Amino acid sequence: MAQDLFDAAFAAMQKCHAPYSKFPVGAALRTKDGRIYSGCNIEIISFPEGWCAETTMLSHYVMDGGGEIAEILVMAEKLEKCSPCGGCRQRLAEFAGADVPLHLCDSSGVVQTVTMRELLPFSFQTDVIG
Repeated sequence: MAQDLFDAAFAAMQKCHAPYSKFPVGAALRTKDGRIYSGCNIEIISFPEGWCAETTMLSHYVMDGGGEIAEILVMAEKLEKCSPCGGCRQRLAEFAGADVPLHLCDSSGVVQTVTMRELLPFSFQTDVIG
């Protein structure tokens, strides 16, 4: 994991809107061609409506044309080794291959790295739908 990916997730986390949970989260991904996309969580009063950091990150990625994902990073200000929620695990599996590394971080760096397959071993596979 390169420092620039960590820095992008950290910067995104600083922009979060989490007035209810007080639980800032940041996420970033890198495509194989080197582009970085980041996102933060955005809460609204109609809980649980809102956006997870991974969802925000993926929306930036999709709006810019996507591409093959090389690695993903997730961090939370108040939780060491914050992993994506169940919905975000499937969202990430939609766009990232099973062998893509996902770095789980605290505010100082990577705590653990898992693959998407390890994170969500029985994800819906996009190649069998349709």
